[in-house]
Amino acid sequence: MNTSPSDVATPVVSAFYDRFPYPGDPLQDGPPPGYNWRWCHDSVLAVVRGGLQSQDSSLGSIRILDAGCGTGVSTDYLCHLNPGAEVLAVDISAGALDVARERLRRSGGAEQVRSLRQEQRSLLDLEDEGCFDYINSVGVLHHLRDPLAGLKALGQRLAPQGLLHLFLYADAGRWEIHRTQQALKLLEAGIGADGLRLGRELLSDLPETNRLRRTHEQRWALDTHADANFADMYLHPQETSYDLERLMALIKSSGLYFAGFSNPSVWDPARLLKGELLSRAQSLPPSDQWALVEQLDPDISHFEFFVSAQPVHPLRWENDETLLQACGRRQSCLWGWPSKSMLGPDLEPISISDEELSLLRLVDEKPGVPLGTLSGDNTIASLARELMSKKLLLLEADHALFSGIA
Repeated sequence: MNTSPSDVATPVVSAFYDRFPYPGDPLQDGPPPGYNWRWCHDSVLAVVRGGLQSQDSSLGSIRILDAGCGTGVSTDYLCHLNPGAEVLAVDISAGALDVARERLRRSGGAEQVRSLRQEQRSLLDLEDEGCFDYINSVGVLHHLRDPLAGLKALGQRLAPQGLLHLFLYADAGRWEIHRTQQALKLLEAGIGADGLRLGRELLSDLPETNRLRRTHEQRWALDTHADANFADMYLHPQETSYDLERLMALIKSSGLYFAGFSNPSVWDPARLLKGELLSRAQSLPPSDQWALVEQLDPDISHFEFFVSAQPVHPLRWENDETLLQACGRRQSCLWGWPSKSMLGPDLEPISISDEELSLLRLVDEKPGVPLGTLSGDNTIASLARELMSKKLLLLEADHALFSGIA
């Protein structure tokens, strides 16, 4: 195995994370708390493509890469939410991987999948690994000296129909963080224990009216309670951030295709506008709507999104007859099922009607049965669409039907 770093920032970043293993989430016995649909392959396919093809569940083990797994928080969820998968988790930090291995041992994550490997490797050096159906790389590429090289390397590991989930920093929402970082560099605080001490001292000693202190206390104090998390935010030796235009240029330069935000509600103008202004915004093409949201909400601190090896044209299921020929599958990322009040796939409180609960129960009890034959209720199509809008119902159809849906 080639152990020489492929990115010039690798040695210093690796040493940083050996000192501050990130994320600093506590270890626990048993499965991780809650769920997140972005780590469930079926849920991701359903959201990005609009549905599942029947063969998606009959192709055998899917291959998942957790590229830059850190202390294993994401790997833990990927294992528990994708039973039977083959999972490879890599990171450049030996210290972070030590924590990750202990996390997966205690949680039982490795017992949920067909295989789990946790290896100290760079995401730039995986040429011998073949292709993956799903790649998760959250908060990693922006710590490379050359993020484009990292994105191209991940794209080369992506299966033709695979999806890659990314999380990259955004300029505007990190305005105060960037200034705090630069201030600590000017003060020569360093990136070790002294930097941690001086960084916390700085943010507690600035005047109460100071924008950097106010923003830290209001937005980031809880997130950075753990020392590793504080260091990752304010002391990191290598970091890049983007605006929307540069982000899209990065994706285009990589040869990959933007396949949608994984937090689409953030990019919906209806979150910020109403009346005539909202009507005007909604008449714009999607890219201009996103640009408008970026200008109107300077608190957006990151981009989280999917990219694909080929363009994706999501299904709309606008035809009732076609919808009723599809089979349903209940969203697996629910906390509190079965109930009319649960935590949904974004860990949000969610309530459903008696009729919606009944349909989800039928889907559970009769897998592989077309929706139209599950019940004689003539409202089943509208119920299905409502559940799909809440990400609670996934639709599955054979290839012929799938390819013919308008």
